[in-house]
Amino acid sequence: MAIIKAFAGALGGTFADLWKDIITAGRFDEYVVVAPGVPRGTNNGRGSNEYGSEGVISNGSHIYVPENTAAFIFSESGIENVITEPGGYEYRDGEKSVLAGDGIGSLFSSVASRFTFGGQPVETKYVAFVNLREIRGIKFGTPAPLVYNDKFYGVDLEIRARGTMSLKVTDPVRFVRNYVPANVTSYAFDNPKAREQILSEFVQSFIVAINSLSDQYRISQLPAHANDIATRVRNDETNAGTWRNRFGFEVSGVGIESIEFDEESRQLVRQFASNKMNVSAYEGVSQTAGNMAAQQQIARGIQNNGFGDGGGMLLGMNMAQAINPMTAAPAAPMPMAAQPQQQQPQPQAALAAESTGGADTATSGAGAAAPSHATSMSVAEQVETLKKLKELVDIGILSQEEFDMKKHEILGL
Repeated sequence: MAIIKAFAGALGGTFADLWKDIITAGRFDEYVVVAPGVPRGTNNGRGSNEYGSEGVISNGSHIYVPENTAAFIFSESGIENVITEPGGYEYRDGEKSVLAGDGIGSLFSSVASRFTFGGQPVETKYVAFVNLREIRGIKFGTPAPLVYNDKFYGVDLEIRARGTMSLKVTDPVRFVRNYVPANVTSYAFDNPKAREQILSEFVQSFIVAINSLSDQYRISQLPAHANDIATRVRNDETNAGTWRNRFGFEVSGVGIESIEFDEESRQLVRQFASNKMNVSAYEGVSQTAGNMAAQQQIARGIQNNGFGDGGGMLLGMNMAQAINPMTAAPAAPMPMAAQPQQQQPQPQAALAAESTGGADTATSGAGAAAPSHATSMSVAEQVETLKKLKELVDIGILSQEEFDMKKHEILGL
């Protein structure tokens, strides 16, 4: 019974495989790089070639190769033929068929051969198509922050980057032999197992490319140089740059969607920007306008925070206008008008006596009338005044040198 069944299977399969096949590429989506060849059994309800054996290509079958694809004909010995030019081709090295002019003898020969293998075809042949166009939209992201030495800030900053890359098969034979697993007729770059090694090596090359640009561009300028980054990734000699020779495909483009600082680096940049604005606040303005702005800053500081016990120094001095905008110290008062000298005549002897005694009195009086500024303020007042001046240094109104000078003056050093 088994013999009869095998004979029936061999005969039926042979007749079914007599039809010439029309084989074209299966459906390619955005990420598919290898698609199986699909026999066209019917067309709009017409056609009877629906029961042919899998892995059989009859003599005289037509293979249609679309644009930007390469057709591979596989046999049990591996790659039998490769077609890289688009168009229609007739296959003449397949299963013998009476319909292809191989004669009636080929029919009986095929039946006998299949009978010995339980009705199955002895040879296995199939067609697969490799996508040669640019495969876009393969997403990547840095799993951990990257260190980027931004010359503008002068520090190492940590960033995270994400974007997309595109790959292109440049050598389909090398790609099939070295990258695609054996006996696979469908393969896509969005397969997690396929992406794992690709993304790992790409990120390594991406890091190298990014850091090689750190002496030329700020971080904010990197997205505008995506083409330069892609070129550097292709030229990397250790990771993604070796794909062309290893696997037959290469990185054809890189699109950077965003580059973001980590939280610590973001705080450093904000602090840098704030300090830069404070330092540059009075650049490019006239001396008068700068003095007015500085006086307004000092006045607002005194209004909001006070000036401690040292504020008494400002009484009667027209407040902010009496403060030196460069040193934040009370400006020197205007000299009083010279008192008219009395023109009373004095005897010569009296003048001489007064001159001698007056000199001694003036000398001792000057020492008593010119006490140091330090002795005119209590310790608490000195500390509070220095504290306020230090705040003016912090907001950029006073320089450190000016602060040191005022400190020596207040402390009487």
